[in-house]
Amino acid sequence: MNENFDRGALGKERLCAVLRNMLLIRHLEIRGEAAYQQGLIGGFYHAYIGQEAIQAAAIEAFGVENWYITSYRCHALALLLGATPNEIMAELYGRKTGNAEGRGGSMHLYTKRLLGGFGIVGGHLPVAIGAAFSIKYLEKRELAICFLGEGAVAQGAFHESLNLAALWNLPIVFIIENNNWGMGTHVSRAISVDKIAEMHAVSYGISGYTLDGMDFFDCYAGFKKAHKEVLESSKPVLIECLCERFRGHSVSDPGLYRTKEQMQESLKKDPILRLRHTLEEKGWLDEHTFKEMDSREKESAIAAMKYAEESPWPSPATLEEDVYAP
Repeated sequence: MNENFDRGALGKERLCAVLRNMLLIRHLEIRGEAAYQQGLIGGFYHAYIGQEAIQAAAIEAFGVENWYITSYRCHALALLLGATPNEIMAELYGRKTGNAEGRGGSMHLYTKRLLGGFGIVGGHLPVAIGAAFSIKYLEKRELAICFLGEGAVAQGAFHESLNLAALWNLPIVFIIENNNWGMGTHVSRAISVDKIAEMHAVSYGISGYTLDGMDFFDCYAGFKKAHKEVLESSKPVLIECLCERFRGHSVSDPGLYRTKEQMQESLKKDPILRLRHTLEEKGWLDEHTFKEMDSREKESAIAAMKYAEESPWPSPATLEEDVYAP
């Protein structure tokens, strides 16, 4: 979509910071998976490995001063919006020092501008509509940014939300992260159209775009275009980012529906390696510097595990605090 975008426009420092964030996301997820497999984390664990370029680009393009809403694959977005590795890992471990004091776990992380982590497929879209309505009602120059998987497109809440957003001209960007698999079901067996955003957008009289979700720069340029369009037109935009997850649906999913050959082809598209390659081509990064960067972020993830392990458990007496209907 954005072949003419200047890949050096963001500058060396900003792009290196993006690469560090993507590496930290990758290492935090790898360590979180390891802790889960050791029985240190309970519940479910849905890693964002392979999709890092999308949300990293979104934060760069839209900025942090918006409302963000996402599904259960929420660790990366929480980190990008200010949650620390320590508080995220402690939450995964169910500890008192965690992001939600150990009550939310893997699927329910929050920050000042992140309304959640939601465990119900498509259940967060009406929340995103509410956030967008509040922005319009208060006449703010902000957006609601809603991430969803392609599996949510088959839910009624998706269509109801798009209809209201278009009907009321709400300032919202819906970003479909199409990693091809809804649990173990391929998108071709679950969704009736190709180019999901472009096809469905027409039905609601709004713009729809398709981006390469494995390419940070394509995502960034597309999101910048959408940002400008929503602010100028006050109409929602629907975007599909084509991507790959390098793991199963969750840690408990061995991903046997993909062959080894298919996985090897997917790994060749690694968004971290693609960004690294661009920086190296521009002379802004060398192998030694990258290894140092990678090692530093790996150490941060390991330190977060130690912090979580040493953190106290929440008291059962606090279980019903801070809820509306205990």
